Amino acid sequence: MKYDHSKKLSGASTDIEQLYQAVPQLANVFRIKGKIGEGTFSSVYLAIAQLRGGHEEKVALKHLIPTSHPVRIAAELQCLIIAGGQDNVMGVRYCFRKNDHVVIVMPYLEHESFLDILNSLSFEEVRDYMFNLLKALKRIHYFGIVHRDVKPSNFLYNRQMKRYALVDFGLAQGTPDTKIELLKVIQSEAQQESCAWNKPQITLGSQVSVTARAPRQLVRQPAARTANKRPCSLSQTQIKQGQKRKEGPESLHVQRSVFGERNFNVRSSASQDNSTVKLIKQPRVTDIAARKILAKKKTTSAVTNGLVKKAASSYPTNVTCDCYAKDRVCSVCLSRRQQVAPRAGTPGFRAPEVLTKFPNQTTAIDMWSAGIIFLSLLSGRYPFYKASDDLTALAQIMTIRGSRETIQAAKTFGKSILCSKDIPAQDLRMLCERLRGSKTSFDISTGDGQINLSQEPALQAEIFNISDPALQTSKKHLQYQKPSCHERDGLVIRTSEKPADLGWDKVPDEAYDLLDKLLDLNPATRITAKDALLHPFFKNIKQ
Repeated sequence: MKYDHSKKLSGASTDIEQLYQAVPQLANVFRIKGKIGEGTFSSVYLAIAQLRGGHEEKVALKHLIPTSHPVRIAAELQCLIIAGGQDNVMGVRYCFRKNDHVVIVMPYLEHESFLDILNSLSFEEVRDYMFNLLKALKRIHYFGIVHRDVKPSNFLYNRQMKRYALVDFGLAQGTPDTKIELLKVIQSEAQQESCAWNKPQITLGSQVSVTARAPRQLVRQPAARTANKRPCSLSQTQIKQGQKRKEGPESLHVQRSVFGERNFNVRSSASQDNSTVKLIKQPRVTDIAARKILAKKKTTSAVTNGLVKKAASSYPTNVTCDCYAKDRVCSVCLSRRQQVAPRAGTPGFRAPEVLTKFPNQTTAIDMWSAGIIFLSLLSGRYPFYKASDDLTALAQIMTIRGSRETIQAAKTFGKSILCSKDIPAQDLRMLCERLRGSKTSFDISTGDGQINLSQEPALQAEIFNISDPALQTSKKHLQYQKPSCHERDGLVIRTSEKPADLGWDKVPDEAYDLLDKLLDLNPATRITAKDALLHPFFKNIKQ
């Protein structure tokens, strides 16, 4: 969901008029002021509610797209009613329906854009922010709700009033023991789609490839109990909700992510190998005899292919293949059904188990997303990750958490990852301090002169990528000139003390310890929201 606070009162009058026409009863209670948010599946409007006694109150009207499945809409309402209204989880006031148009009325919380305040937040404000986010996650996880789309634009923050609200449960799913009845229907459908079948290896260039073994159960969560139940039939619209959702207007700002697509572009080996192959259009066969011969060849080829497919389909699922780590897919793998797993969420916030299509996903995916938010807060970079596809996103995670660590963690949930090079894990404190320093300058000698990039935060991130051995680019000709200060990891850095009034000069080790536990690559051992609130990082905050 996109919340454009700067344009909250500039919503198109045509959209407002169409909403009044779609749900006429709204005009009797609300005076719509403008559109404040827009997403793939809904639009949000600011309205003034006319209460009894002449009182007025600001509310948010969430208009769901007419093609949303009724089960999905009802499940979102149940999440808001049962879990919402306390512990920083958005509640619901009313719900209006006219034919296939549904409008959910929620309290309005005026909030700031995450990117606008990111570099002005004090360390204490960051700690309060994370505490309240984890408090909201603890609340929904208690009810067995997996939010699936935790990100800054879905966690509203009023800086002046110190109020928070976790919103948008449109992609929520349930755990096997969820207390939200309608999420059990969605969970049952998801479990049926993600049957434990092996899948052929997927390869992306010479960088990363992923293949699925026979799925193992997570230590913390057993296999779904509802897998054998016959689920209700859901429409294709609900399944489409698993497709990627775009981030809010923050992504339109000048500041770039640490891992921009331009800085890290993994190309397919197939496209590289076939780049010199040209397709030549076959001339038309005019001779009748030649036409008969060609038709006979096609028939023979079709029969042969049919026999091969039939033979492939006859392979049992437990047969071991011999195409792992090779540039081909054998008939054993081709005979296996593809593994289906939920992918809903925003690119850049998806956990490793989501990127590798592990079917038994838990509330741990929300904790990973909270860790990415914490990483942005500590480093001052947002969005931190930005990738065009899942395997590129996985490769970007490796550059921070390490390739060996990622491969080892994937084995615990039945996935095998192949990486062409060994990428060491980054020190989280050094990484965040390197990226955050607002007075950090980079002096680069290009041969023609010296360039200072102290006033270009976007370029600072790009230079960091260049220095990373895992992300070497065509800019290798740049030579780093060592100044009188110091040099770290091939990157020349001249630092000055951070503003003491914001507290960034005294970030405790507990902050990075919590970050490390939130970004645990293994979902079975990743810290829970309940345990995270008890972490020493929050020892001076009232529970």
